Amino acid sequence: MLKFSFFPDHATLSGTYGRSVRLRIGKTRFWIGSGQASYTMSRGRFRFRENLKKKIQVTLTDIRRTDTGAEFIFLSQDKLTWVKAAALIQGDLLTVHFEPSRNFNRLWIDLPASQDEHIYGCGEVFTHLDLRGQKVRIWVAEHINIGSILKKLVRHHTIGPDPDRMDPFDEYETYYSQPTFVSSKHFFVHSDTTGYCLFDFTHEYAHRLELREIADLHFGFAPSFGALSELMSGLLGRQPPLPDWVYDGAILGLQGGTDTVLEKLQEADHYGTRTAALWCQDWEGRRITSFGKQLMWNWQWDEELYPGLKEKLPELKSRGVRFLGYTNTFLALEKDQYKYAHDHGYCVKDKKGEDYLVKITTFPAAIVDLTNPAACRWLKDIIKKNMIEFGLDGWMADFGEYLPTDCVLYSGEDPELVHCTWPARWAELNRQAIEEAGKLGEVFFFTRAGHTKSVRYSTMMWNGDQHVDWSCDYGLASVIPGMLSLAMSGFGLCHSDIGGYTTFPPLQRSEELFIRWAEMCAFTVLMRGHEGNRPDDNAQFDASEETLRVHARLSRVHARLKPYLKDMVQLNAEKGIPVARPVFFCYDEPEAYTESTEYLLGGDLLVAPILRQGAKGRTVWLPKDRWINLWTGREYSCGTYKVGAPFGYPPVFYRRDSEYSKLFEEFKEQRQ
Repeated sequence: MLKFSFFPDHATLSGTYGRSVRLRIGKTRFWIGSGQASYTMSRGRFRFRENLKKKIQVTLTDIRRTDTGAEFIFLSQDKLTWVKAAALIQGDLLTVHFEPSRNFNRLWIDLPASQDEHIYGCGEVFTHLDLRGQKVRIWVAEHINIGSILKKLVRHHTIGPDPDRMDPFDEYETYYSQPTFVSSKHFFVHSDTTGYCLFDFTHEYAHRLELREIADLHFGFAPSFGALSELMSGLLGRQPPLPDWVYDGAILGLQGGTDTVLEKLQEADHYGTRTAALWCQDWEGRRITSFGKQLMWNWQWDEELYPGLKEKLPELKSRGVRFLGYTNTFLALEKDQYKYAHDHGYCVKDKKGEDYLVKITTFPAAIVDLTNPAACRWLKDIIKKNMIEFGLDGWMADFGEYLPTDCVLYSGEDPELVHCTWPARWAELNRQAIEEAGKLGEVFFFTRAGHTKSVRYSTMMWNGDQHVDWSCDYGLASVIPGMLSLAMSGFGLCHSDIGGYTTFPPLQRSEELFIRWAEMCAFTVLMRGHEGNRPDDNAQFDASEETLRVHARLSRVHARLKPYLKDMVQLNAEKGIPVARPVFFCYDEPEAYTESTEYLLGGDLLVAPILRQGAKGRTVWLPKDRWINLWTGREYSCGTYKVGAPFGYPPVFYRRDSEYSKLFEEFKEQRQ
């Protein structure tokens, strides 16, 4: 239980845990100020400019104990500026509420830090798991950008592919950004801000939070990361259990029309693939652009491309195969849904009162205004009628990063403070549509963009549009830090596109990359493929007989994990403990806090994917426990080992004392 100790010149917040946690309120430095920012967006990426008008340091001058915590007065040196704050303690959670001010809209806070501390979270970070030493920009944006692609092309042609090279971190942007971080000292900090902020973890003895909004702060303290996740999810929210059928094998990512999809399903069946569902993103139509095969955003069945689909869906379901689709908040200007939205004033406007058209890759589109209740009802009805009633059992709820800050919203809200909330509002709309249809637990959706309330409303995340390569910043190796940083931000259900998405010459998905990616995805909560933006350039699950056989076997592996995965997802729903976890989550060892190429699936499986092209195995570090190789049955103690990994058999280990040992022993019998 947290408690305040009062002294003449300061107050100390302390925990009652074995690892002492103290926050000296008097030693924490505060500044308030005012400023005005400008943002320039291009294809979901942003440039920022801050015009800081005033910044004043304030210091603690008065403390008053209350029944629930304390009240503080912070005063500037010239005694002309003051800030009032109230601290409320509820169990192991401290909330600091700042009294709003008309004169100030900026807040800086220096929190005490230690040299041996590690920092995690801030949403989804693909390049670093441990954020100590980094400045993290909290702003929802497009992760993949033309600049990074061009740099990679130049490097590829001049020095060849370099899987270890990364863009500078100060250029980093991500789909899912959240003002939350977790310390290796067993506490978390979350800000209620919805505006731009910068979390600076580069200072030796301080973590500096820079907020462009005066917003409340929450501090949570716990004796373990499991207890900390439970406390954080109690504040932010938890994801519900997934439908039972999602664990029944692979979700095949296919496109091209009814005949093409059914032919590929038949081939998958021939090789023994356990197919839980077909995911056909072009169910509502497609457009061909210079970027590749993209979609026609009209949110209704394309009868020309998918003839007879409505009749096929019950037949597929009777065979245990579900059908998933795709949607987002944009509208294709050529189609009837946009005409209806335009006529009814349902789109986000520009300052001239016209529909704000945003360029995505090569074409413009309008955005449905999620601050307009009538527009939300209309879009929800489309999802309920054209998707759920039609027979879809799930979909990708894409995008959410592209709200411009110079638009005009129906609600009159400031777009700068709404921008980061957009993906959470989008997730909430999808969730409401499913709940209103009475289908929660049967139907689900997965999102790529997010912010604070996404934890509460989205039913599943996916890692977005990785490059079809082995790179550690945008390719296969980036998935693990992204998944684990989400886990440390409170989102416990995550998966990635098998093989990546973004394809551009000379990058093409090889069979080897597809297989190694599928190996990893078989050991996540969901195993789903994607053909990519240039399907004909990429190796798919049916690229060769070997790939077909390996993918089919991995689909059976994933299905065999169903009892374990269901229990871990249920634990996440009940306590907010993520399914995929960093190794340090369960093992307090120095190596665990910087390990970003291995992860725990639940508390009993350690997964070490193959992340290098041409590798026949890898070095695996095992924490202090007794571990058994899932495929060979060989037992290991803690330490570092070189482990072989033929195609289809990634290095995976289970705890010898696991209550699921009998289930895991069955995998050895399936070695051949």
